[in-house]
Amino acid sequence: MGLESCTNEVQTSQSFMLDGKRVVLIDTPGFDDTTKSDTDVLKMIAAYLQTMHKQEKLLSGVIYMHRISDIRVGGTSRRDFTMFQELCGKEAYKNVLMVTNMWGSVNEADAVAREQELREKDIFFKPILDNGALLLRHMNDQESAHKIIQKLTGTDPVALRIQSELAAVNDITQTGAYAQLNRELMEQSEKNRQELEKLRGELEEAAQAQDEETRMELQEESEKMEAELLRVQNEAATLASEYQAELRRIEEQLHARAG
Repeated sequence: MGLESCTNEVQTSQSFMLDGKRVVLIDTPGFDDTTKSDTDVLKMIAAYLQTMHKQEKLLSGVIYMHRISDIRVGGTSRRDFTMFQELCGKEAYKNVLMVTNMWGSVNEADAVAREQELREKDIFFKPILDNGALLLRHMNDQESAHKIIQKLTGTDPVALRIQSELAAVNDITQTGAYAQLNRELMEQSEKNRQELEKLRGELEEAAQAQDEETRMELQEESEKMEAELLRVQNEAATLASEYQAELRRIEEQLHARAG
């Protein structure tokens, strides 16, 4: 399962045999998804994982994909990785693979330097690697893909932190992943509030100066910011109720596939 992906739904591969073992790959949206909010992504992933846990199906491992072609690891990628850590929990790190791809699209020396930075810096992958995860390369060929999967086919399956949390309380707001996401939403809400106050001050100045063109531009920007502030506040408030609906949807979906 990778949390940085191009899909906007949880998807499973056709099963296939590798070294005499049946393998199914699960792909999920990432928290850097451009079409879904972070709360939507959390609901979807958590509901799928909880349903699997109820069915006594555990993951042999988790794969986190990272583009080595990215010149810098920005705030969005770090947020994505932080959420990944909260979902997995330290107990599952021994079953985690950090996999870099896109090696063919960047100078090899630059890519190796970026890989070393990912491995050695505390703000990147070092904490999870120090607790048992592995850093591997996918070279866009079947051989390296099989080598990656083979690292997991012999492991003992493990429950992820969010699966254990939801099994205990069945309340997504009591999970570490929700707590992390809520902190980020509150920080974003505060930034939006400060920006809105600034815009309102500029709007008042434009009105006093009778600068109608600027006033209209600022008014439009202010309305957009108010809508964004309301959206962020509502995300956290509605997550708990919406999660149960998402859980039912995933359960019905998996039941239909099994049937």
